[in-house]
Parts: sequence; structure tokens; C-alpha cells
Amino acid sequence: MATGAVTGLAAEARIARQAGLVAATGAGTPEATEHAIRSLIEQGVPGLVSFGIAGGLASNLASGTLIAPAAVRGLDGEAHWVDVEWHARLTRAAHAARIPLVVGGMLGADAIAASPAEKARLRTLTHAIAVDLESHRVARAAKWARLPFLVFRVIADTAARDLPPAALVPLSKSGHPSVRVLVSIVAKPGQIPALFTLARETRAALEALRRGAVALGAALRHV
Repeated sequence: MATGAVTGLAAEARIARQAGLVAATGAGTPEATEHAIRSLIEQGVPGLVSFGIAGGLASNLASGTLIAPAAVRGLDGEAHWVDVEWHARLTRAAHAARIPLVVGGMLGADAIAASPAEKARLRTLTHAIAVDLESHRVARAAKWARLPFLVFRVIADTAARDLPPAALVPLSKSGHPSVRVLVSIVAKPGQIPALFTLARETRAALEALRRGAVALGAALRHV
């Protein structure tokens, strides 16, 4: 059985599958993410990877930076270390392939950090380098199921990036952008330039994730 990847976006899941993982999409909601994790565990995956894009909290991380956090914590203070041997194998493979990979703490949250001020607050509070919506749930489920877990992510929006309102609209159940994005744009057309910028950065980040994941596919699969 292939290693399981938990993603928020359908686009992330497609990349995970290209890397030889079996993927389930949580669509950015706690309930759907928990369901995605359970479905992978029930399939008998040997390990779980929290996989996809993340928001930067450390100011020195550019969009497109690949990260492999050594630990994950939630805002409740609960912390989990990733599997040490698996993480070491991934970082060795990245070094051998000359793929830059930043190691640091990951924050799992239940809501998107939308503003530089909020990202700075979370950075000060947790010292995490990045934040996403899935990693803390993957970590807890892996502990409960006694499975090893790993985090492999790419920075999409940097610590300095202010997200436009349309970017905060919930995804569809399939992990694709919702039609409500159009409603947000019509209501606030002034956000269009920022939305185009964010979309361009996200596409570039996903391409960086794809290149890294495909190159490091063997190391991302737990053995």
C-alpha cells in the first residue's frame, strides 16, 4: 500500500499522486480533513504525509520555498514530532539532489492567517516557520493510529502577503475553488489585482512542490 498524503486542494492531491502517494483531499475544513485522514487509515496506508502549500510565518521564507518541518503544534499547545528516521531520509535525499529544504516548526490552525499582522502574531506566539490547516490533524491521527507521519509543504503566501477576501472563501467539497469566489469578486472588485498576484504565486508554488515531490518521491514514501 502506498503512503497516504492529506491535502487541502485537489491540485495538491494530483501532485502527490505524481510522486507515488495515495492522496485524500480535506478541502480546507476540519470535518472534511478528518474524513480524508480516516479514509487513508482505513485503506491501510503505512504512513501519513501532510502535503501541499502553506502560509509563511518566518519573514525570510520566499514563496516557492520547500519545507520539511521537524515538529507540528496546534494553537492549543499540543506538539508532535514527525518520524525521525523518515525525516532524516527525506532531508538526506534532498541534500543529495541539491534541493533546498527548510526545516523548522509547523503550526496547524483551523483558519487561514490572512494578514501580515496575524502571521506576525502567530510567529511570535509559536516560533513556527509556516502555518497550514491540516498538519496538526494529521499529527494527532497518526499518533492515535500508531503510524509515522511527515510534513512536506511549500510556501505559497509569504509572511508579508495580505490575502484578499476571495482567497478566504471556503473550497468546494472536492477541494476546488468555490463559485462563491466570483460573488466575493463582484462584491469587492478592488481585490482583483491582489487576487491575480496571489494566483500567480500559488501556481508557481505548486510547480515548485511538484518538482520537489517528484524528485524526492522515493523518500516521501514510507518504507
